[in-house]
Amino acid sequence: MRADVFLVDFGHAATRSQAQRLIAAGVEWRLSPLAPWQKVVKNGDEIPSVAEVRLLDSAEAKYISRGGLKLEGALAATGLSVASLRCLDVGQSTGGFTDCLLQQGAAQVIGVDVGHAQLHERLRQDARVVCVEGLNARALTPEALQEACELALSEAIEEEEDNDTQPEAPYSWMRNGGLVDEEYDDSDDAKEQDIERFKAERAARAKARAAGTLPVQRRRRADRQNVDITPQFDVVVGDLSFISLTLVLPALVPLLAPQGALLMLVKPQFELQPGQVGKGGIVRDAALYAVVEQRIRECCAAQGLQVQAWLDSPISGGDGNREFFVLARRGA
Repeated sequence: MRADVFLVDFGHAATRSQAQRLIAAGVEWRLSPLAPWQKVVKNGDEIPSVAEVRLLDSAEAKYISRGGLKLEGALAATGLSVASLRCLDVGQSTGGFTDCLLQQGAAQVIGVDVGHAQLHERLRQDARVVCVEGLNARALTPEALQEACELALSEAIEEEEDNDTQPEAPYSWMRNGGLVDEEYDDSDDAKEQDIERFKAERAARAKARAAGTLPVQRRRRADRQNVDITPQFDVVVGDLSFISLTLVLPALVPLLAPQGALLMLVKPQFELQPGQVGKGGIVRDAALYAVVEQRIRECCAAQGLQVQAWLDSPISGGDGNREFFVLARRGA
């Protein structure tokens, strides 16, 4: 079995990409306690399915993705505690930040991402997590977030096809044991146009159902009845790509509680002009980091946020770019 597949299938890693990082950090296997350990060199190296495996550096396996390690370092460096707090994770993706927040004791994490079907299943099934998909962080409003949360926590209720339903008062004799005699009164019978209208309505409903355009009612799933979706959070975190934070912060501030904390990952390559970013999307001029910091600080000030810390991310970006965290608080 391929080494990266082995690590995922036997629970050592949550994803293939995480397994590959573990292999890069060091993985060994053996067939018995007396056998020598053999090092995994490549992702495609074979590991017998009955082998014992050990990780030489298990840090990469602590969270769903390495984003969790970044946030863990930032929380430790700033002294920000999320224990028992409600948090919003913007750019949730596979859930590295969400995983970290939960392991740090957060009471709830509502995650927002413009994509679909990215959150790891373990987190998706966690009762403390609400996963909102297909929502652009730039378009967030308290109302839009609350509506999207309600949708995420609900299930569709479709009426079952009822082939026994008849038009109102179709024929009096149907209620009279089928008896039609001289005294039979047909004044309450459905008229021909009533029956045709009824058939047309049934046909239109069947067509809408087949096309997926039939209006449906929704209701909260039974296991999520008591989930709090109030669009106000003690802590907002985020890891966004391909968009400047200056375009997102105005939408996030209204979601912060008074004195709420905002801890965002800053990726300089998305805060600069194309001409300032080198080949491969790498920022090579270190002097530009100060430009990015000043830009983010000015944006925070314009939104009524007080910057309390600006620090290096403990882990570089996957493309090798240097990244930062900004910690800011909303005034009372």
